[in-house]
Amino acid sequence: MKNMLKLMLSSLVVMFAAGCAFAFPDVNSDYWAAKQINELNEKGVIVGYPDGTFQPDENVTRAEFASMAIKALGQEDIHVAQPVNFTDITKDFWAYDSIQKALYFDLITNKSSEDKFRPDDSVSRAESITMAVNALTTQEISDYKALTALQDYADLKDIPQEFLIPAGKAQILNMLVTIPSSGDKKIEAKRPATRAEVAAILYRMIEEARLNPNAKLAEVMRKKTGEGYVIEGATVQGSVGTIPAGSVVPIKLTQAISSQKNQSGDIYIATVPTNYVTKENYILIYEKSGLKGQLLDVKAGKWFIRNGVLVLDNALIVTPNDQTAHFSASGEITKERNWFMKIVRAVLKGEKLENLPDNTVEMKLLKPIKVDLTNGWIIE
Repeated sequence: MKNMLKLMLSSLVVMFAAGCAFAFPDVNSDYWAAKQINELNEKGVIVGYPDGTFQPDENVTRAEFASMAIKALGQEDIHVAQPVNFTDITKDFWAYDSIQKALYFDLITNKSSEDKFRPDDSVSRAESITMAVNALTTQEISDYKALTALQDYADLKDIPQEFLIPAGKAQILNMLVTIPSSGDKKIEAKRPATRAEVAAILYRMIEEARLNPNAKLAEVMRKKTGEGYVIEGATVQGSVGTIPAGSVVPIKLTQAISSQKNQSGDIYIATVPTNYVTKENYILIYEKSGLKGQLLDVKAGKWFIRNGVLVLDNALIVTPNDQTAHFSASGEITKERNWFMKIVRAVLKGEKLENLPDNTVEMKLLKPIKVDLTNGWIIE
């Protein structure tokens, strides 16, 4: 049974590490947008087709893009009090709410002369990139600066005037996604955006919106606060919090472990006993998040030979939003000794170690962890 548990944890770690590369059979691990596609799929922003494929070269409709953008920004639950009326969509249209939210958050600019949304039209590259840029607070730029930023594109002369500034901003922000090719770099503003391109555009939008959302998004994308264990070295940039490597955090095991009964490689399950927070009380890791790892080194205490050893090696965390992420940390269980017992254990050895479920263990993070402070999502 112990060997089976060891194998299960090892398999889980391997499957998790490789999961992003094999989420869809038609998206290979070396595909140019594999990372973006699979991470957005994990978050529920984009989904595959019923046959399990992603079909990265297919087009995306304007309604689909509005829905994806709102999901990417985490604003599905916002209520729009004053919807905009269009003649070609009604309240029972599947993406009606998402379209209204995209309008409310200024992702889409509605011209008073337009009475149609064209939900089933393919979203163009210009439209998708403009919507992504509109989600951000950006520095204003001139036409000249935009042209300078875009000068390496072979089809710059063909860019629509209304897309010039958004394209320039996108280029400056590394959001002007193009499919890698050996030919000339082209913007292809009027071409329908592919599903792979949309995934890459939304991925970059999420990254930038965490730091500089537009004014309306900033009002609702508030960092969550609470009481808990303060990690002094944690930093905050925009809505992203970082727990640096070397930080020490408490965990609570769900079962007893002993230097006399357990073996190296045994699996353990633990929980986060209290929120991990920044000094400003922004929540980094939520209480009751699950932790999984194995005993890295176990040695029984023996008289005149050695004191007991219990070293834990944590691998994964499962957050309250059902995300599984890497949580690489290690810790050693020790006993507090007075001066007399220090002498006894130094001479006679034989100390036995045990950790009960009510006790906490201090773990040191081996790698930094970045967290979206608005929703607790671990960024990898």
